[in-house]
Amino acid sequence: MSISSELSPAERGYVHPEILVSTEWVAQHLNDADVRLVESNEDLLLYPSGHIQNAVQVDWTSDLNHQVVRDYLGKAEFEKLCSRIGITPDTTVVFYGDKSNWWAAYALWVFSLFGHKKVKLMDGGRLKWEKEKRALTREIPKFAPTDYQAAQERDDETIRALRDVVMEHVKSKKPLVDVRSPLEFTGERLHMEDYPNEGALRGGHIPGAKSVPWARSINPEDGTFKTAEELRQIYQVEQGVKPDDDVVVYCRIGERSSLTWFVLTHLLGYQKVRNYDGSWTEWGNLVGAPIEKP
Repeated sequence: MSISSELSPAERGYVHPEILVSTEWVAQHLNDADVRLVESNEDLLLYPSGHIQNAVQVDWTSDLNHQVVRDYLGKAEFEKLCSRIGITPDTTVVFYGDKSNWWAAYALWVFSLFGHKKVKLMDGGRLKWEKEKRALTREIPKFAPTDYQAAQERDDETIRALRDVVMEHVKSKKPLVDVRSPLEFTGERLHMEDYPNEGALRGGHIPGAKSVPWARSINPEDGTFKTAEELRQIYQVEQGVKPDDDVVVYCRIGERSSLTWFVLTHLLGYQKVRNYDGSWTEWGNLVGAPIEKP
């Protein structure tokens, strides 16, 4: 067990420790009317097989993404989603999920695009909750729908990078962080191990990108985040990515990189980090887009 796993989020030196909550905090707020637990996974069957009491499911494909255009839902659709799960702008939404919280961080990031301020991530996600043998239920909670009308228009500039921004980063040699596995970075694999190829035709990485696999930021035994000191060693000391840099992070479709965005933005306090959700499924298919291989 690593030392950081034994420390509470408040003891790990983060710039914004309040955005990360422990499993114990969640256990103590299961029936808090001002808190809504949201489980978000890649596997849609995981939630119905057992979830934390009073947690609702938000599916990254059907709930957060446009069903025709490769993009996110719009303002009106986001407000309908929030109304359906029974939250208001004053509700604290706590996200958790599988795969060391990729999808939970992804959902939190999308909620941030629409300006929902009261968001938190449960440290360790389902992995830690289950390792502690905490209770799961199959009972689907029912909450009265609300009339959520306070979303801002989706902000595609502050924390999101579209391909033109990434092209400019390449030309200007600004920091890019590739959070995929080493074999994806070198181009030896076109997709994650044990996952299907999402359609990328070429392998490699965006020119100038630094390889910092997402998993380096967590403790593998329970999915909790490493201390701020450990994280700074990885990003600042080893890779030279500074808190005042203009940083773009990417992976295959933006899910793993949303976790790195969360680490840099909220745990380390970087001022300008954007998630390139087009990631390698877009870049690896772009006609004329430059790539690098070792």
